[in-house]
Formats: sequence, structure tokens, C-alpha cells
Amino acid sequence: MKKIFYIVALTFSFGVYAQDVAPKFEKEGNKVKATYFHTNGEIAQQGYFLNEKLEGEWTMFNEKGDKIAMGNYFKGAKTGTWMFWEGDTVKEVDFNDNRIAAVTESKRRKSIVKN
Repeated sequence: MKKIFYIVALTFSFGVYAQDVAPKFEKEGNKVKATYFHTNGEIAQQGYFLNEKLEGEWTMFNEKGDKIAMGNYFKGAKTGTWMFWEGDTVKEVDFNDNRIAAVTESKRRKSIVKN
């Protein structure tokens, strides 16, 4: 489980701190939509702030634009089920009070069409 924690921490910190492209902030109602970018200009992360805390759905992407993680924040804490995609592996990480409660790993199933 510690490995998952480090993946989550690195995923978020990489998108926030290791970039040369300035982040974009847009006011939407009472929230601020934040978009962080990779150095190549692709979106690294996108989500919302409410009262200066992470709030609602956040989505992370790799430098090619593929979705690599998605989950929710409530008042700055990770909550509910987060999804992490790596190759053909999908990890579901359940958070409770910003702590990992459970981890489920599965392989993506590829469709096979036969005539």
C-alpha cells in the first residue's frame, strides 16, 4: 500500500511542481478550475479548488494526453475510489479520511471479435 501512496504523491507533485508551462485558473461559480500542464504543453492535471482547497473531481494525464489517474477531493482530502491506469493494469484505491483503505488491482480486458 505504501507503493500506491507514493504513486499518488508523485503523480500530484509532478504535475504541480515540475512544469515550465504556467498553470491556468478560471473562476466557475464559487470554485476555481485549475489546469496544470506538462512541459510539452499537454494537460497534466485538471480539477477544482474551493476556499483554496482541492475539491471535487481531479484528473491526471501523462505527457501523451492519456488519462492516468482520476479521483475526488473533499475539503482538500482524497475521498472515495480513485482510479489509476498503468499499461494494461487498473488500480482502484479507496480512500477514507485521506488514507488508503483498500486497493484492488485488475487487468484491462481486451475485446476479441470473431466472425
